[in-house]
Amino acid sequence: MSKITTPYRYDFVGSFLRPQRLKDAKADFADGKINQAEFDAIVNEEITKVVNKQKELGYHVITDGEFRRTFWHLDFMWGFDGVEHKATGNGVAFNGELAVLDDTYLVGKIKAKAHPFVEYFKFLKQFEDKNTVAKYTIPAPAQTFQQMIVPQNYENTKKYYANNEELINDIANAYQDVIKQFYEAGCRNLQFDDCTWGAIVGDAAKQRYASLGIDIEDVKKQLLSVNNKALEGKPEDMVITSHICRGNYHSTFFTSGPYDSVADYVFAKENVDALFLEYDDERSGGFAPLAKVSEDKKVVLGLITTKSPKLEDKETIIKRINQAAKYVPLDRLYLSPQCGFASCEIGNKLTEEEQWAKLKLVKEIAEEVWG
Repeated sequence: MSKITTPYRYDFVGSFLRPQRLKDAKADFADGKINQAEFDAIVNEEITKVVNKQKELGYHVITDGEFRRTFWHLDFMWGFDGVEHKATGNGVAFNGELAVLDDTYLVGKIKAKAHPFVEYFKFLKQFEDKNTVAKYTIPAPAQTFQQMIVPQNYENTKKYYANNEELINDIANAYQDVIKQFYEAGCRNLQFDDCTWGAIVGDAAKQRYASLGIDIEDVKKQLLSVNNKALEGKPEDMVITSHICRGNYHSTFFTSGPYDSVADYVFAKENVDALFLEYDDERSGGFAPLAKVSEDKKVVLGLITTKSPKLEDKETIIKRINQAAKYVPLDRLYLSPQCGFASCEIGNKLTEEEQWAKLKLVKEIAEEVWG
């Protein structure tokens, strides 16, 4: 068992651009040109390559690049009893582009079962060594909760749940079960990916909820409740972090706004060990809300963008780290890109070489700042 824990001083969120060979294999499998075993063999080979690349760059945290999934969040939800999905061509409107997503909805009460992601983790864990630790990424409980109460799903969800509190309890219980499954498989570093907090920052979100007759403060309380209930009873030697994002699809974003309006909830009261925070451009606002981060949390500054191939200026990033250190001590700060490079398999608009150049820059800056 590796003794390294996340976050590392230079880190990353988790997903990587899908290699062309992997994309071709998926298309061939869908067309019946290769069978499941042949497809799985190619996926395993490509994961092995991307893990080796992470090690080659000198990173101490490894992921499988999320190569086994289509969507960063929905694929995980499909691993629960009571959840169904279908491809309809529908999606969510991002900035100038429709993020095409499978419709994902309830067909019964949410319950845990043997989750396929745990088996995926076991494949990754074999690559751990004395210098690296395997991290696995899953959508936050709040993300699953939000998926079932969005307007297009809410009437259907009410067939199975009389109120949101019942839904929250079942989601939390299901996550507790899956967290235990990961732990028993040897996972000691789990990351929640959570766009829910990023989706309710700013005036646009407040107006949207007001038009639905919903108090946005009640929404924040529910998001905090489902995440913290899911964390109840987690093993003491298991690190669970949270990555907060405002949307990342094909280099576009979902929403904008500073963290001020959610800091009293997620920064101050969510019971995770660290926060990976999006801070790559002006859409994220300033660092002042970091003053609300509880003293038991680490903060990973997502100052390097995955949305563009342009490399950031090193001195500018160092200056921003020092600005953030006015609110959180430097020894509790870490550095990473603001999000994954391919939250969905479509990926962002940069090449694999440009992706690796970003990670080289993150490591170079971190070593200069923290030594």
